[in-house]
Amino acid sequence: MGLAPPPNYHADVNKLSPQSTAVSTLTRRLFALNVVAQCAIVVTGALVRLTGSGLGCPTWPDCAEGSLIPVQRQAEGFHKYIEFGNRLLTFVLAVVIIASIIAAIRHKPRRTPLVILSASLLLGVVAQAVLGGITVLTGLNPYSVAAHFLVSIVMIALATTLYERGRERGDAKPTILVQPLLANVARLLVVVGLLVVVIGTVVTGSGPHSGDAASLVRFGLEPRAISWLHADVVIAFLGLTFALLIGLTVTSAPRRAIRAVQVLLVLIVLQGALGFTQYFLGVPELLVALHVVGACAIWWATLRIWFAMRTRLVAADLLSVEEHRST
Repeated sequence: MGLAPPPNYHADVNKLSPQSTAVSTLTRRLFALNVVAQCAIVVTGALVRLTGSGLGCPTWPDCAEGSLIPVQRQAEGFHKYIEFGNRLLTFVLAVVIIASIIAAIRHKPRRTPLVILSASLLLGVVAQAVLGGITVLTGLNPYSVAAHFLVSIVMIALATTLYERGRERGDAKPTILVQPLLANVARLLVVVGLLVVVIGTVVTGSGPHSGDAASLVRFGLEPRAISWLHADVVIAFLGLTFALLIGLTVTSAPRRAIRAVQVLLVLIVLQGALGFTQYFLGVPELLVALHVVGACAIWWATLRIWFAMRTRLVAADLLSVEEHRST
């Protein structure tokens, strides 16, 4: 059964798809794998940094002078295998993305936004490879390390959008299913969530985990002060999420939108508790790694709220409503 549009909604039925053009279950799972893979490579990248393996392959694109793979004579020990393993995961990610591009192109009828989104992910891999090289060649400069992470955040956003757009039934103008004010709060939530991530990279660039024992280049900011600024923005993020949940509940918003905000709220509370714990314990590696996992999860949960607040109608929806009104 189709979703009925709001009473004041008007659309040209000729501009809508006759029926749903959502992707197949297999393609949807492939798109979901993109999200998982993007988050996974962020976590493995963090493990490279936390194990001090950032310069395990001290050159780029080679791992050792004259060799693309680690060699026995390297002085980096086990670190070379950790860094090289992370580099190999980039190729796995590229395979998943190329498969997604093929699936988007083969989908009938072709949905151009899906093709563009999947192709953008491939461009992101190229950008990450270049940034990775710059990061190594500059000796793990914190600015390039932060940029490396932030590009991954953009790619998680693209992958999430690809997945959610694939689930939608067409590419018509979206119909917002919540009050306009609440839709604006959801948009603001994305902005504040991104701010939390950006400040988080500054905290990392000011802390002790540079990625290599010999790399002492940091942002030069006082770690305690920037950590508390990060915490303040997280508290604002938490308050905004709680306010959105209340607003959606009292206005009888769609259940899926309320559930999406509930998931985010739980993740923020858990991430906040983890963040305070790692701070007071001296940022142990295990907790930092878990914090990176939480950051990816929160960013994904923040993005999907917007998609849970809308739908894309197809012609059959409007026709069924008109038939109902005429009876």
